Amino acid sequence: MDDTATLPPLPDEAVVLRARARDWREAVEIAGRALTASGATDAGYAVDMIRMIEAHGPYVVVAPGLALAHARPGPAVRRDGLAIVTLADPVPFGHPHNDPVRVVLALAGASSARHLQLVAEIANIFNDSDAVERIADAATVDEVRGILGVAP
Repeated sequence: MDDTATLPPLPDEAVVLRARARDWREAVEIAGRALTASGATDAGYAVDMIRMIEAHGPYVVVAPGLALAHARPGPAVRRDGLAIVTLADPVPFGHPHNDPVRVVLALAGASSARHLQLVAEIANIFNDSDAVERIADAATVDEVRGILGVAP
């Protein structure tokens, strides 16, 4: 696998701004629907992401206000994909320090190696402590793409 890989494109369908979610499950479902709408996954991937959180706890809340929702590569993943959901009202995931969540970034990797590579690339973006806040406040899909440095 190439060490200079880039994040997959972020089509309009993969971004939902100022969504309303009653709880973390609904927030992850919205992100899963966005991945499916972009063509990256089948609808079952959202269920897989929710099951991972139910099984392992709120480990996906990787920074204050940011959840990195994902599941293992499998038949529900058609290709690498990203989706971004910003929430009109933050929701708790149950993390002791990083709740509530304002941004859900859903990730699908077509292979285990690619999945790990994508997680590492995303971590580099969020080394910028203002990135979550800027994405949460973004008014347009293009603004989100600019912060992440990804193509449409």
